[in-house]
Amino acid sequence: MEIKRDRYLNRLIKRKWNGQIKVITGIRRCGKSYLLSNLFKDHLISEGVDPKNIVDIALDDIDNEHLREPHALYEHVVASVGNERCYVFLDEIQYVEGFVDVLNGLIRKKNIDVYVTGSNSKMLSKDVLTEFRGRGDIVRIYPLSFSEFAKAFPGGQKEAWDMYLTFGGMPLLLSMSDEEQKTAYLQDLFEEVYLKDIKERNDVRLENELDMMVDLLCSSVGSLTNPLKISNTMKTVNRSGINEETVSKYLGYLEDSFLFERSKRYDLKGKKYFDTPSKYYATDVGLRNARLNFRQQEETHIMENIIFNELKSRGFSVDVGIVKDRITKDGIVEFKQLEIDFIANKGRRRYYIQSAYRMFDAEKKERELRPFLKVRDSFKKIIVIEDDIYPKTDDNGVLTIGIRQFLLDENSLDL
Repeated sequence: MEIKRDRYLNRLIKRKWNGQIKVITGIRRCGKSYLLSNLFKDHLISEGVDPKNIVDIALDDIDNEHLREPHALYEHVVASVGNERCYVFLDEIQYVEGFVDVLNGLIRKKNIDVYVTGSNSKMLSKDVLTEFRGRGDIVRIYPLSFSEFAKAFPGGQKEAWDMYLTFGGMPLLLSMSDEEQKTAYLQDLFEEVYLKDIKERNDVRLENELDMMVDLLCSSVGSLTNPLKISNTMKTVNRSGINEETVSKYLGYLEDSFLFERSKRYDLKGKKYFDTPSKYYATDVGLRNARLNFRQQEETHIMENIIFNELKSRGFSVDVGIVKDRITKDGIVEFKQLEIDFIANKGRRRYYIQSAYRMFDAEKKERELRPFLKVRDSFKKIIVIEDDIYPKTDDNGVLTIGIRQFLLDENSLDL
């Protein structure tokens, strides 16, 4: 069954002939090549583009080994295009040493629209920004969202949700029916693909410490932390001598590889960011669960992680919101920081979102609402809970919605 990835397909469509190199990035095995060489190519053909005007080269294919030499690749593309107006797809561009010069040469050709994918060291997030210096237009891809997963999953929606909570959204999982096979695939992917690439690329010498850090981040997704706290924890629990500076460097490696994403705290009143602490979320909850041998299946934290990934895949920047609450007790005024799980921003749009899982009683509801009531602007405020309920808005204008409808409805933020 073909998995439709319209969010990303539409982003590529909007970027056609914009004069920049379209760079499709994201964690390895999340579907970048399929998006470009299947979904986008099919779209172009359906719009009337002659297939001979689409030059599609998979550089990880042994048949194209001779094109991994930069001059050979450049000359081959130029000869294939001629004077025609053509789309050029270069899949797994990191196989070409000196690919930056090739791409900068191709982009000067007015009749060529260039798209590339890359899966490892030379096509990670910071490298793209530095190598192309404003000439690269990045399209970030995530593993399958729950909506994409549920549409392709052979069972019902509730069964799809249970499977997604446990094994996440790596596309190849949908072809596996055996849970043991899924477990082995995710664990091997984490250890033999992601971590090995990070260690080799960055010449990591404290490999055991990096492994410990990964386990710590997986165990505490959505919890506030910083390099000093991680360093102290590892010294206490693991008897490690790793210092704060090295922890900070390793956190950067994990972010650059797209295994984890950082969400910074933002002071809504002071309108400024706090440097530390921050929250870290796993790019795929299945990979996170597999790394922990499926021992820590706290649905509360996993649901929060899924909401974060959903917002990011919809194109939002996501911060942790901080508001101050003034409390007078026994004549003494105290100030307490209240937290809003997510501030989602895109252009002039903003949403405040709480991940509440359950709201059993009035006290729990009041605790979730309190930070919202301290925010004086008129942007939408949403509480996402686990139950399948009909979306409802209270007297304060706060929308409460169930997690599955929130994820399945592309317009759920504006209900």
